[in-house]
Amino acid sequence: MTGRTAAFPAAALTRAVGILCLGLLTSAASWPADTNSSTVTRVIDQLEAVHSFSDVSISPDGHWVAWVEPAPGGVDGSAILFADRTQRGAKPVRLTALADASSYITEGTVAWSPDSRRLAFLSYASDPKQEQVYVADPAKPAGAVKLTSLNGYVTDLRWTPDGHNIGFLYASGGGGGGPLQAAKPETGVIGSAIHNQQLTQVAAAGGPFRTVSPSELNIYEYDWSPDADRYVAIAAPGPADNNWWTAKMYLGSVKDGTMKAVYTPPADRQVAIPRWSPDRKQIAFVGGLMSDEGFVGGDLFTIPADAPAEPRNLTAGRRSSVTSLQWQRPDRLLITEDVNGSGAIGSITVSSGEIETLWQGDELLHVAGNFPNLSVAADGRTAASIRSTWAAPPEIWSGPFGSWSPLTNANADRKPQWGKAEKVNSTAGNLQAEGWLLYPDRFDASKRYPMVVSIHGGPASMRGSTWPSVHFDMSVMASLGYFVFFPNPRGSYGEGESFTKANVKDFGHGDLEDILAGVDAVLRKVPVDPNRLGVTGWSYGGFMTMWTVTQTNRFRAAVAGAGIANWKSYYGENLIDQWMIPYFGASVYDSPETYAKSSPIDYIKQVKTPTLIVVGEWDAECPAPQSYEFWHALKTLGVRTELVVYPGEGHSFRTAEHRKDVLRRTVEWFDQNLR
Repeated sequence: MTGRTAAFPAAALTRAVGILCLGLLTSAASWPADTNSSTVTRVIDQLEAVHSFSDVSISPDGHWVAWVEPAPGGVDGSAILFADRTQRGAKPVRLTALADASSYITEGTVAWSPDSRRLAFLSYASDPKQEQVYVADPAKPAGAVKLTSLNGYVTDLRWTPDGHNIGFLYASGGGGGGPLQAAKPETGVIGSAIHNQQLTQVAAAGGPFRTVSPSELNIYEYDWSPDADRYVAIAAPGPADNNWWTAKMYLGSVKDGTMKAVYTPPADRQVAIPRWSPDRKQIAFVGGLMSDEGFVGGDLFTIPADAPAEPRNLTAGRRSSVTSLQWQRPDRLLITEDVNGSGAIGSITVSSGEIETLWQGDELLHVAGNFPNLSVAADGRTAASIRSTWAAPPEIWSGPFGSWSPLTNANADRKPQWGKAEKVNSTAGNLQAEGWLLYPDRFDASKRYPMVVSIHGGPASMRGSTWPSVHFDMSVMASLGYFVFFPNPRGSYGEGESFTKANVKDFGHGDLEDILAGVDAVLRKVPVDPNRLGVTGWSYGGFMTMWTVTQTNRFRAAVAGAGIANWKSYYGENLIDQWMIPYFGASVYDSPETYAKSSPIDYIKQVKTPTLIVVGEWDAECPAPQSYEFWHALKTLGVRTELVVYPGEGHSFRTAEHRKDVLRRTVEWFDQNLR
């Protein structure tokens, strides 16, 4: 549940929660003066200090690799760097639109030209409040040329195949911001402001920009036809926040600005990553039940480009989730997959449907989606990636699949503060699920340990092996003497589309069966004390935490982050209600019993578990009133509870001190109840 930002209308309750958050966060937090308190501070500080990377992009000829990383020395902003992949030990060079290369501002969203000679990117160099499109020659990294004078939100740079123009999505006057940002409070006539993203084009040589798509449709994703006179787009009428789940596939004309719908997916299938084949005959895309825009997973489909018909499913029944795609030649596609908690790269022959696995490993590699960390050159086998696992911190790697070598060593001094990670498989009913078990630091088989179960968001998502972050990542608990279990229950990616759809109209019920079966499998495997179990999660994981403590007393402590207590009231509190229709089958007004069946608040009197509840003040995906409702009920019933609302935060916390505070409070809560 991380759809685009939206405000919620529960104004009075929001004001009450806002007062509560100020009261809690202005009082001094008292952390235990013990070893765990100092350890968690050290571990969190180390995680905050990890050097991060994003926007990795390899040039089509495989020669250059560019990426984005934070500005050095704690300065606000980000920097674009690139390196010659063919020169061993080549030092990365900074590319910037600033005249003074010693200064920093936010720059990123890089895209190589088809001939690999130019790099387009976005920069605030000319105005600290407005991004503009720039183009630069890697041979002259300080000579970037500004191409646009925009006033609004801009994203998704894509060169036309002929290299003459650069396309981007542009919401004039506002809009955008991404699905995890804090929602802005709304007053006046609610819902009247719609800022649709239109496909816009500017010549790479300079000149005025022009929109090429109609204003009544918001474009979420697009791709140029090989001759650059048309484009394929995933689009829907505004508001963009709510309508991605009902978006259709369109073909558009650059010349006359028209768009025609060519595919309307069924209600239980969203579409993403449309890509036009090199021979102009086919369009490939990922289709499946996806709970969140940009968090892609499903089956691989193709559809004829010039005489659209029903799409052909190339991966029907395959026990994986396709997460991105790229054409290699007219009859061959490169795909990435989530498979049983791990990642894979494969090549599929379109005519036969035959799939060859080119690489498989514990880490997750996606070309597209909200967190793309893989870029593949035109040869279809040379790549650049941001690689990390629980055992290795993030670095930029490049080379042929399976023969990558590091380009950076920014995190060479970072060492794991936790034990080994391994998979755990379990069966509930006729479904097999899996998860990851993270061992405690300095594990001793003669001891018995507490364990925290951390449930991922989505629900259409998957937990894989990756270096921990400070965004409510329970890996930190393993550094403090806990086992941590990360289940991937039904509704997750990685086991095929039928598994992803297995919790439709059944939120919480089958999911919890899978999670408890996984816990039992862990108890049979390692020395975990069954009387010292904790449960936690964020977003859908926050809902599952609230749900779990209403269904079982096996857990002695719980921390619910950005949860959902009452699906019935939630439907009217958020502005992204369209995501719920594929999962519940109808609106709450047409099928209230389905929503009640999975609402923790309807089972609230069964709760005995001490529960900490945390949420952002302006969380539009899982509004703060949901957390307030659950906390209020527990407080009334005499169950030990605490609610912390973080001022100004959305679904994903942006303030470092707030992120640290959440983790510290979580550790304290589990220590108090599970030690």
